Amino acid sequence: MRLRPKRLDILLLKSFAGPFALTFLIVIFIMVMQFLFKYINDLVGKGLEFPIIGEFVLYLTASMVPMALPLAILMAALMTFGNLGEFYELTAMKSSGISLLRIMMPLIILIVVMSFGAFAFANNVLPVANLKMRSLLFDIQRKRPAFNITEGIFYNGIEGFSMRIDSKNPNTHMMYGIRIYDHTERKGNNLVTIADSGFMKVSADDSYLIFTMYSGRSYNELETDRKNKKGFTYPHRKDLFQEQSILIELSGFGLDRTDESLFRSNMAMMSLAMLEHYEDSFKTEIGLIHNGLQKSLKTRTYYNYRRTGPRLNKNKKVLEDTLFYTLNFDSLYQTLPLREKQQTVESALSQARASMNFISTSETNSSAKITRLRKYQIEIHRKFTLSFACLIFFFIGAPLGAIIRKGGLGMPTVISVLFFLAWYIISMSGEQIARDSGLTPLVGMWLSSAILLPIGVWLTYKSMTDSSLLNMETYTTAFRKIRRRFKYLRIKTGLLK
Repeated sequence: MRLRPKRLDILLLKSFAGPFALTFLIVIFIMVMQFLFKYINDLVGKGLEFPIIGEFVLYLTASMVPMALPLAILMAALMTFGNLGEFYELTAMKSSGISLLRIMMPLIILIVVMSFGAFAFANNVLPVANLKMRSLLFDIQRKRPAFNITEGIFYNGIEGFSMRIDSKNPNTHMMYGIRIYDHTERKGNNLVTIADSGFMKVSADDSYLIFTMYSGRSYNELETDRKNKKGFTYPHRKDLFQEQSILIELSGFGLDRTDESLFRSNMAMMSLAMLEHYEDSFKTEIGLIHNGLQKSLKTRTYYNYRRTGPRLNKNKKVLEDTLFYTLNFDSLYQTLPLREKQQTVESALSQARASMNFISTSETNSSAKITRLRKYQIEIHRKFTLSFACLIFFFIGAPLGAIIRKGGLGMPTVISVLFFLAWYIISMSGEQIARDSGLTPLVGMWLSSAILLPIGVWLTYKSMTDSSLLNMETYTTAFRKIRRRFKYLRIKTGLLK
């Protein structure tokens, strides 16, 4: 029974939706975990609350969407058309007179819409997500580790104090064998407190740590006047107590939120309009530097010699008897006395040195601004290349899935990862070369797309012509033909009897 176009479109969309949702979530999860493992040392042990962790993961997930979307589309397209080919559904559609492009048409429209959506996301949502994620990560990195004393190990997490306990009761949180070394005055271990037991609690506003100790003693060495010529001594004082409380300020243990405007100058936190504004500003500044350099060299260096202009009358008109002639600088230089020759050479050398210094300074300023300009241009092209990659990966995955006719997560995952790694490596290489001014940002950022687009077109053509590109039996048959041909040649030439 021939499928109607609307039913065919719905079938393709439903077949694509499931693998896309699954692969997108898997890719997002892997990328988020990879980022968390990278910054695991900055996140663990900080005593972060669940809302803070959830907020950070939410912003992190949003920042990974533009990178995960192309890979998810590639894997989903491979799985969808691989499943259709494996269960001969694609063959049935083609036998009913429907071309491959017509079969792919609803998904092509969907991917085009997703590409525009990816650009809108990268232009409007991604800068905000990057800004909030980076600022929150900065605040988490500045936060001190949570207060946790391990038995038998000195704890130096509180500035100005070093603590050690022999044991503690996990149920009552009572600690035993307490030693506290006060280094707030930075004079060594002059003040030491030892107690049999005690416990800690944080004040209601989380600003202070209240350390209450029982049955202890304090040792304090008091420094005398150092002006004494015979030297100075440290009188010893010992205080016994049954109960004593120490109030310690916990500055840096809370999560202080930084003003997000401090991070807005980063290129990844800007929209397309902001990037283009900065691009125009840097182009204008670079043009002013080049024009100023040319103007300065022409007016102050090239024509910096004494010359006498034509005589003028009271009405500032040139007199009729003015004589115009051409100067020969070599002949003029030879007519000068020896002392004036030396002064002329020294003046010329001085002008040359000043010009070289001015050129060097202008080049340094121009190079720094060009480097910044290229970074803004790279970010501008990135917003387009990531969206265009969605379309390219679909035209690689869909025909490739129709050719290999293998669904599931096995073969499609391997092929998708290989293509994605090739695209990622080429993209990063082109971006780095563009940063180093080896390529223009346009060429460097679009290099991976220019390489993979012909591959997608070629695979689509091969799939439309029912090519057996990845059929192992085809290569085995060709190898057998070549082997028989060589055997025939060897028999004919007498090398094999």
